[in-house]
Amino acid sequence: MSWGRRWCATALAVALLAGGCTGGDDGGFRPGAADAGDPYVPGAGNGGYDVGHYALDVRYDPADDRLTGTATLTVTATAALSAFHLDLAGLTVDRVRVDGAAARHRHDDAELVVTPAHGLPAGKRFTVEVAYGGVPKPLPDAELGDVGFHHTPDGAIALGEPQSASTWYPVNDHPSDKATYDVAVTVPDGLAALTNGVPTGRTSAGGRTTWRWSERSPMASYLTTLVIGDYRVATGTHAGKPLVTAVASALPPDGPAAASLARTGEVADFLAARLGPYPFDAYGGVAVADERIRYALETQTRPVYGPAFFAGGRPNAAVVAHELAHQWFGDSVSVARWSDIWLNEGFATYAEWLWAEHDGGRTVAGTVADRYAATDWSKPTVDPGRAGMFGDAVYQRGALAVHALRRAVGDETFFRLLRGWLAQRRDGNATTADFIGYAERAAGRPLRTLFDAWLVGATPPALP
Repeated sequence: MSWGRRWCATALAVALLAGGCTGGDDGGFRPGAADAGDPYVPGAGNGGYDVGHYALDVRYDPADDRLTGTATLTVTATAALSAFHLDLAGLTVDRVRVDGAAARHRHDDAELVVTPAHGLPAGKRFTVEVAYGGVPKPLPDAELGDVGFHHTPDGAIALGEPQSASTWYPVNDHPSDKATYDVAVTVPDGLAALTNGVPTGRTSAGGRTTWRWSERSPMASYLTTLVIGDYRVATGTHAGKPLVTAVASALPPDGPAAASLARTGEVADFLAARLGPYPFDAYGGVAVADERIRYALETQTRPVYGPAFFAGGRPNAAVVAHELAHQWFGDSVSVARWSDIWLNEGFATYAEWLWAEHDGGRTVAGTVADRYAATDWSKPTVDPGRAGMFGDAVYQRGALAVHALRRAVGDETFFRLLRGWLAQRRDGNATTADFIGYAERAAGRPLRTLFDAWLVGATPPALP
């Protein structure tokens, strides 16, 4: 994600949804935890199950700002469950079924508590169908402003980090529980409805059009997006995969946003040459005009860019490089907990520096010297605190640590290490300890002292 004039982005997850207990029931069945246990996002996520797939069918009318939907989740119990939680903020639940049978439910604030007719044994695969609706509202966030579902004059925009998904569908809202998606969005004719993945069809009837999308690679919930409105949508292919970009009609058709998104394929190829094959089945990007979106976010396969990044009147391929780098670092390989968000942002920022040098801009060495001189070494990169998730220690100091690794092991080992890491962890989650351990094995030497100095040390290490 890119935040303001500073590149920011994304990613988290804590231990993989082990089913914490909030009480006991006969037969050993217990309610799943109402929280994923990540202190950076208290109350977000849930325990006791793993979602494999979301099938979302939503309908939205900008005239009354009302959304109705049906979400069908394919789930596996990781503990013996008498009840389980889903995250859903600000909407009304009409009906819940578990494996086709009516289930009792209680909706308290942003927690939907589901009690099936019978206990769910550990290891059982089951389906949950939730019918819901209402007028969606965003969630307040101290760093990014409101995140989640925003009504716009011509439609809506739903995105945000570290949370946003729960404002428009029921979800296990933590990156540790990634899933695949099929999404159908029905809107009035003439409006675009964009989300993640491969476009799988579009049909019209009765003055409304249904847009269908499919994301077959596991995706963290904060990486889902929904953009509805008056957009110029361009559909093509790149490297044999669909490339779908969209620019808000309120932005100039030949302006900097359109010119920047037009370089998506070129930038992705540059990154693939260094990081390994592009990890998803589609490319793209969406440029929005709403000034409330003050950041860019690496929503999977189709990053969303706020208008500030193109306000200078010139194309800005650097932000495209940052968000596309996140398709590898953050999207394909996601954090297991938000305190390790530098694994997303530090590497995406460094990829941005690599792109700038390649594109005729400042050299990496020059950028490193500037960032090194400006770094506040009292602020750690790892576990920066909730208020520091999108700070320079995560982005800039994190990228300096990546450069220090490159200088320590040499270019050949460095890029081989990155490609190997991304291939090994593809579609999964990881921690800082996981990365350091892999780097030491790949380099054949101890690296913990180097990482300690560059990531958390309180005094400046020697500039490599």
